[in-house]
Amino acid sequence: MPAGRPIDLLIVEDDDEFRTMAAQWMGRQGHRVDQAPNAQEALRLCDLKHYAVAICDMNLPGISGLEFLQRIRGDSIDTEVIILTGQATVQNAVEAMKLGASDYLTKPFPLSELEQRCRMAAERGRMKQENLQLKTLLERDRPVPKLIGESRAMRDVWRLVERVGPTDKAVLIQGDSGTGKELVARAIQRHSLRLDKPFVTVNCAALPEQLVESELFGHEKGSFTGATGTKPGLFEVADGGTLFIDEIGELAPGLQPKLLRVLEDGSLRRVGSHQERRVDVRLIAATNRDLQQEVENGCFREDLYYRINVMSLYLPPLTERREDVSPLIDHFLPEGWQIEQDARDAMLSYHWPGNVRQLINTIERANILADDQTITIDDLPREVAAAADSPHHAVDASAVHIATGSRKLDDLQRAHILSVLEEEQGNKARTARALGIHRRKLYRLLDRYEIDLKRG
Repeated sequence: MPAGRPIDLLIVEDDDEFRTMAAQWMGRQGHRVDQAPNAQEALRLCDLKHYAVAICDMNLPGISGLEFLQRIRGDSIDTEVIILTGQATVQNAVEAMKLGASDYLTKPFPLSELEQRCRMAAERGRMKQENLQLKTLLERDRPVPKLIGESRAMRDVWRLVERVGPTDKAVLIQGDSGTGKELVARAIQRHSLRLDKPFVTVNCAALPEQLVESELFGHEKGSFTGATGTKPGLFEVADGGTLFIDEIGELAPGLQPKLLRVLEDGSLRRVGSHQERRVDVRLIAATNRDLQQEVENGCFREDLYYRINVMSLYLPPLTERREDVSPLIDHFLPEGWQIEQDARDAMLSYHWPGNVRQLINTIERANILADDQTITIDDLPREVAAAADSPHHAVDASAVHIATGSRKLDDLQRAHILSVLEEEQGNKARTARALGIHRRKLYRLLDRYEIDLKRG
């Protein structure tokens, strides 16, 4: 959330001194703050006014903080709630999150941290509202995902996408983190007969184990503490369409039989329900683990593995398709921007352990650091720029004449910068002008070559 934007806050706290101090501090930050000494008063205020965030102590007289949270969730009040407590336990935290708390903070804490949590909670609330609005848009109205790559490996991936898309069979996408598995899943859906049906995603690694079952299969009101209403699971949300389960290798062993059953005959039961429900969902799963090895280790059911692996697709890491790096650079480079050849060469030589995701992050970082919409080698992270000196990086001998082959270009550049610094008596502004570069770029070069600014 942009700094400075005021938030409508409600502080629910029976400690008068802390409540008043927090309200005054938040007010000085520009926020609109109301106070309530107990949950009864807080509920009355929530009936009169909408608050973006409520800060609520867990241990209140009468109605507790968790009961307050249950009531506003039961009344469908879209206020984000931050629970405060002086007695932090994992059980309390899990219970608060299950009840729908946005965050959980243990006393004591700096008020600056509380404000930051409030800003994050308000931003989550805003995004939820936007997501509700976006749900009215049809899936086919979204931009078509584009797989970038000219390598043989990516051409093979694309051919498999076109073949498996219309089959309606389960697909397992295997590949390292950052290779674009969800993008491939969306491409498969685009080629399927369920194109105009829901495409729903869930990441098993991003959810606490206790919530995965409820998220996938739904739950009935009262089925566990905090289940104040009935909630359909993602299989029901995706009914008729496609469910993409990312990092399926993280799925807890206890949930694997339940997933197997819904894949076999489309039947499921919500948590706390004995009623059978039927869904028609195509599954696309992804993993960065070796599931065959997980089966051999007894961590993943063999029958589930064969059920999700009807069609298998391997997404190679970027290091196995280096010829795609240059097209990816051009694709993610903002319109009107350029990249100097030595920077491109360094990126072509780098091994990209984080794959496409790391490449995107590198370009975005360079966009911030670069001058005049041109990315140079000095705008790249040190480990990427260093790839220019690797054995795989060929330097055009005609581009520079070096008296001794043992000296590197970096050594010459560092020596030149030190020489100009000495001539300009350590003045950074004059040194930058003499070198013909922006002062910010000089600072980056000083950092790269580890030149002491106090001395240089």
